[in-house]
Amino acid sequence: MAVAFTFPGQGSQAVGMGKDLADAFPESRKIFEEVDDALGENLSKLIWEGPEERLTLTANAQPALMAVSLAAIRALESRGLSLKHKVAYVAGHSLGEYSALAAAGFVSVADAARLLRIRGNTMQAAVPAGEGAMAAIIGLEQADVEAACAEAAKDSICQIANDNGGGQLVISGARAAVEQAAKLCTEKGAKRVLMLQVSAPFHSALMAPAAEVMREALAGVTKNPPFVPVVSNVSVTPSSDPDAIARRLVEQVTGRVRWRETVEWFGANGIATLYEVGAGKVLSGLARRINRDIATGAVGTPADVEAALAALA
Repeated sequence: MAVAFTFPGQGSQAVGMGKDLADAFPESRKIFEEVDDALGENLSKLIWEGPEERLTLTANAQPALMAVSLAAIRALESRGLSLKHKVAYVAGHSLGEYSALAAAGFVSVADAARLLRIRGNTMQAAVPAGEGAMAAIIGLEQADVEAACAEAAKDSICQIANDNGGGQLVISGARAAVEQAAKLCTEKGAKRVLMLQVSAPFHSALMAPAAEVMREALAGVTKNPPFVPVVSNVSVTPSSDPDAIARRLVEQVTGRVRWRETVEWFGANGIATLYEVGAGKVLSGLARRINRDIATGAVGTPADVEAALAALA
C-alpha cells in the first residue's frame, strides 16, 4: 500500500498556519527560524500574525508555504518517520514542488527559501501590473479550452496554465486574450468561468524572463539527488537526477502544472494513499475528484502528525 506526499501551492496560505506545529515541536520551530535567517527578516511573524494582504504577496506566500510544509515534515521525522523508507514519491503543486524537493534533500531549507523569494519576486516583475490575467474554467473539455485560448491569443499569449483535475482548468496570459478566451469558454458551455485575483499571469510564456532568472539562481545552489523520487509538474515523471530536476523547475515557470495527470500517474503506479503536507487541504480535494480509489490525508497540525504516524507505523 504505497504512500506519496504532496505539497500545496499558492492559494493555500492562511494567517496563523504552522504556529501550532512550531509550538508543539522544537524541530518545526527550527524550520521557521532557518527560513527567517535565510531571508534576513521575520517572515514567521508575518505568517502567524499577518496582515493577510502582505502574506498573500507572491514573494511572501511562496517561502511561507514551503516553511509550513517543511515544519510538518520535521515534526514527522522527529517522531521517527523515515521519508526514505515510508514514502514512495513526492510531488508539489507549482511552488510546492520546491517544498517536495527540500523535504527530499535536493536543496537545503535555507536555499529553498531563498529560491522561492527570488521566484516570487521575478515572477511578479516579469509582467507589468495589470497586463496579465488568469481565469479558472470549470466544466469544459480540455480540447475546447485549448481551442478558445488559440482563437483568443492570435498574436498574443493565452494558454492553459494549470490542469487541476475535477473539470478545473486555469488559463493564463495577456489580459485581453484571457478575457476573450474566458468569454469563448462561456459560449462553448463552461459551467463556470472565474477571473482570478492574481498579481501576474503565472505559468505562461509571459514568464520567460523569470525562467531565465531561475535558471541562474538554481545554478548557484548546491543540489543533491533526492532520497525520494520527485514527480515533476511539467513532465509527470519521477526523477532523482539533480540536473534534470533543475531543468524541469526552469520549465515549470512558463509551463503547465499537470496536476490531474500527476494524481493519475500515482494511481497507475501503485500509490494507495496521498498525504497533503502543509497548509490547507486543496490538493486532497482535487485528488478525490480525480481518483476516488486513492485515499487522502492531511498533515498540517499536531493532531494530523499523530494520525499520520499511527497510520504509517
